[in-house]
Order: sequence, then structure tokens, then C-alpha cells
Amino acid sequence: MHPLLKYCSGERRLLLGNEAVVRGLLEAGCGVAAAYPGTPSSEIGNNLFFIAQEEDSPIYFEFSTNEKVAMEVAAAAAASGVRSFTCMKHVGMNVASDVMMTLAYIGVKGGMVIFVADDPSMHSSQNEQDSRIFARFANLPMLEPSSPQEMKDMTIEAFEISEALELPVIVRSTTRTSHVSGPVIMGDRCQDVKRRGRFQKELFRWVPVPAVARQRHKWLLEQVDRAEDMAVSSGFNRVEGNGPRAILCSGVSVSHVRDAVNDLGVHDRVRLVVMGFPLPFPKRFVMDALEGVEKVLVVEELEPVMEEQLRLMLDDAEMDLPVFGKASGDLPRLYEFQPTDVARVVAKFTDEDFSEPVLPDLSGMPDLPMRPPTMCKGCPHRETYNNVKEALKQLGIEENTIYPSDIGCYTLALLPPIKMADYLTCMGSSVGTSAGFSAATDQKVVSFIGDSTFFHSGLSPLASAVHNKHNFCLVILDNSTTAMTGQQPHPGIWLKPPGFDKPTISIEDVVKAMGVKNFVRINPYKKQEAVAALKEILSMDGVCVVLSEAPCVLYKKRVSGGRKK
Repeated sequence: MHPLLKYCSGERRLLLGNEAVVRGLLEAGCGVAAAYPGTPSSEIGNNLFFIAQEEDSPIYFEFSTNEKVAMEVAAAAAASGVRSFTCMKHVGMNVASDVMMTLAYIGVKGGMVIFVADDPSMHSSQNEQDSRIFARFANLPMLEPSSPQEMKDMTIEAFEISEALELPVIVRSTTRTSHVSGPVIMGDRCQDVKRRGRFQKELFRWVPVPAVARQRHKWLLEQVDRAEDMAVSSGFNRVEGNGPRAILCSGVSVSHVRDAVNDLGVHDRVRLVVMGFPLPFPKRFVMDALEGVEKVLVVEELEPVMEEQLRLMLDDAEMDLPVFGKASGDLPRLYEFQPTDVARVVAKFTDEDFSEPVLPDLSGMPDLPMRPPTMCKGCPHRETYNNVKEALKQLGIEENTIYPSDIGCYTLALLPPIKMADYLTCMGSSVGTSAGFSAATDQKVVSFIGDSTFFHSGLSPLASAVHNKHNFCLVILDNSTTAMTGQQPHPGIWLKPPGFDKPTISIEDVVKAMGVKNFVRINPYKKQEAVAALKEILSMDGVCVVLSEAPCVLYKKRVSGGRKK
């Protein structure tokens, strides 16, 4: 039995933040969950995937083809009265936002929780956007945990808030709260999980044609007022201490500030205002919390969301209270906070002397060699790139070729010695941007996309490219798994884990059904055959597709015994 299923009420266990979220789902009685993997949220889907394989599993879970589909699955379940859940990383919220913006209008019946993990400092991402802005944009309530215990507790509470308001509720973490381990006290697992519901038709709710949407928008704004009342009275918003200077903080910043206050010994000077339910901004709570203070410091990642709300509130109240934070330039808007940087700002804010940490003298140590990230030894993608490069070289067009790339392990082709990734924006962009380069330049265009990314968001731009008669070669790197985020399945996998019974969708059949005439399948390890096939197809005009098929070496080792079907 999966450990998160076995733990008993009252037990104290060391859990990863993302594991605590899964335990929260089990205690809350979530019946349906769906996700597309994305670091730093991946461990949630991974654990749910294995729990769903258990006999008599309490939850249905699927890895959907992308975040939009996952949110649609969860939304329909919640509309049927079943508690549902979806999770994603911050850039996945962009993909799902088309659903979310309208879902806020039509609402839910069963509780629905949307978990999003932001990535300050971009440890594994192409940007560091702040998902709190999406919550404000969609007018949806948001909770922000600061520890693994709160990751579990807020997940449970989010379902209660969702059902009270008939709105989905967002729970936001960052890399550090998702990936920190901490003690978590178990609650009772729900023993009466509702896996099946019944959808009740409502003519003037579920289909937001303009006449319906106009009414539902009014309803949504009324729910926002109710949500703010709930935030004002929420135990997740609390005041610690009664000093004359207030520090508003949320998420991982709470831990940084607590450490700074303890290390500096300034408890008597500080009033810590912890914002675990920061959106909608609970103005009455904050006004009460700031009564009698001299000035306020706002510590938050990433954007000055609370700081801006606070400034507006104080301006409306005609209160001349100094506010410090990101907007004032006292804290950086770039990257995640470092504990020392927070301590330095807290010291200045409390008029306390700050001593920079004394670093060990390493002057006698040799410089460490550079170790840039690279593709794994034996990775089939390495061979594919080498084969394409060799084919282009033999054709004499290597120097005049553009290489649009995509999101996955193979993005590392940017680096030497491969250097075959020239342009990238988001999932699926290799195909759409290839069409743009085809239309705007006379250069050869050879783009690369992974198998999982192809199903995520490569289908639509490929159909568009064929229809509009673009001219480029798309190389689909098929290693039979979603390798970068932890080797999760996708619809095209042909090397399957034992017991995995989902059908395989042939990439070749899909590509040809879209009207691609120039298609070739290669084994990248058979170099001579692969180069010959590549030279032939790279000499053709129109949309050409190469399917380079060989399993991820790490995945193959993990699922030894799997077979090609």
C-alpha cells in the first residue's frame, strides 16, 4: 500500500510539501484528479498516479495531455458534485487559463482545488511569473502555504471554501514550499469518498453565452465579496507579536522573516502579519493588524502583489503609513529570496545592526570545474542531433539552418557541443515558430519537439502548418516518456510500465492523418541509416516530419520488462 494511504490519524511524519498536498487530498475526500507534469509540482501527480493504481483506490487520477485538458476534466467532475483537483507549474497556468477564466463565471458544485507551483529563480523554468496575478485576474480565492503542514491543511480547507462559494480555489506554492520536507501531523483519511456524481442541467449557468455570462459575472463579484469576508476571519491570516513595526509576509517568506526576527532578537519591535489567505485581499483584517504601527515592510515572492493592495487600501483610507517592499526598491523583484538578504532588510527596518555572515576563506582552494547541465550519457536525443547535424553538413546547408526548439530534456541542445537550439518560447512553440521562420526567411528550418510535448501542444500548430503550406522539417524526439519531469506516461508511449493498460496512440498515424506526406522514422543509434534517411527528407520541400524513436535510457532501465506494443 502507498505510504500516504497507510498513515494513521495523529501520526507525525516527515513529508515533502508536495506529498503533504496529496495527503490533504486523501483526507479531504477528493474523488477525481488530473494533471500534466511540471516541476516544481511533479511529485503531486507522481504520487497520485501510483495511488490510483492501488486496488480499491479512493481516487481517480490521470495524466492529461496538457494543463487545459486537466482543468477541464476536474471542472466537469466538480460540476457533477465530485470533489476534484488539478495541479500544474506556473507556466502551465497559462495553458489552463482559458478554462479558468470562464470557470470562475460558471463555478462548481463539488469542491475544486487548483494547485499551482511557481518557480522563483527559474530553477527549471523559462520565466518566473507570479500566479497570484492570475488569481486576481480571474477573481478566484487563493491560499498560500508556508510549510508542509500548511500545504496539507490548506488543501483540505480549500475544498471547504470552494463548496461554500461554489468557486474553484487556488492554492499557490513556490519551489521551496513544494520541495522542502517538514513534520506533518496526519488527520483522518476520508472513508466515504464520492467518486461518482450526477450533473444537473442548469440552462442559465453552465453554458456562458453572453446573456448568461453577464449574469454570472455579477454573481462572481458577489462571491468575491463573500470570499473577502472569509479571508478576514480565516485562521490562516494571523498576527504574531505586537511590536510597533509590522511585517506582512506570505508563503516561504514567512519562514525567512521568522528566522531573521529570531536571529536578530527583535521580537519586541516586530508585529508579524502572516497572510495565508491573501486573495481577495482581506482589507479589514489588515487594517486591524496594522493599528498603531509606525511603518510596514512587505516580504513576498515574486511580484509586489500584497504591497500594491496595501498601498491602495492605505490611500483609500487616507492613512500616511510608510510602506517598504519590492515597489519601494527595498527588496528585489528578481529571483527567490535568500535568507541573508531578508535578514539584512529586516535589520534595517528594525534599526538593528546587521553583521554579514563570515564566509570561510577559500582563497587556497582551486576553482571548481564548470559543470553545466547536459543530456544523460547514452540519451538517444544526443544521437539524433548528431545525425541531423551530419546530414545537414553533407548537404552543405548546416550554417544556414535555424533550429527552433521546445520544452524538454532536449532544450539542453542549446549548449556546446550540440548548439542546435536557436529559438524557444513555450510548449509547442517549435512548430508554430517554424511556420513563422518559413514565412519570413529563406533559411532552412529544422525544429525539434519531444513526444510528450507533441501531444501537449504540437498538434494544432502542425495542422496549421500543413494547411498553410509552410516549409520546414520537424524532428519528433520519441523516447516513450515525459522524461524531463520524472518519466510520466503520455498517450504515445510504447514502452510501458508493468500493469499500465492505457492504449498507445501512434504518432506516425497522427502525423500522416494531418496530411504530412514527407515522413520518415529513424533509429538514432543506427547512424548510417539515419543520416541517409535524414539527407533525403531534408532535401524535400513542404512540411516534413522525422520520428526519431528510441527509449530514454533511464526510463528503459526503470521499467525493464516493459515491451513495445
